Amino acid sequence: MFGLGSLGKMLILVGLFVIGIGLLLLIAEKIPWIGRLPGDIVIRKKNFTFYFPLATSILISILLTLFFSLFRR
Repeated sequence: MFGLGSLGKMLILVGLFVIGIGLLLLIAEKIPWIGRLPGDIVIRKKNFTFYFPLATSILISILLTLFFSLFRR
């Protein structure tokens, strides 16, 4: 089973992951093209706006896949 040592390591990794996401969110505000890529869906009506960042989601997915594949080896 899992010992306290492995639980501690897992909690540290989760904490580092949360810190990384927080830093990315802070940096993302300074990158003007993030969220405005061709392929992002925006529908504006009179009192309604629908926004679905399809291209941005695909780009982030590809980058995260590459990042995690580097650390898996």
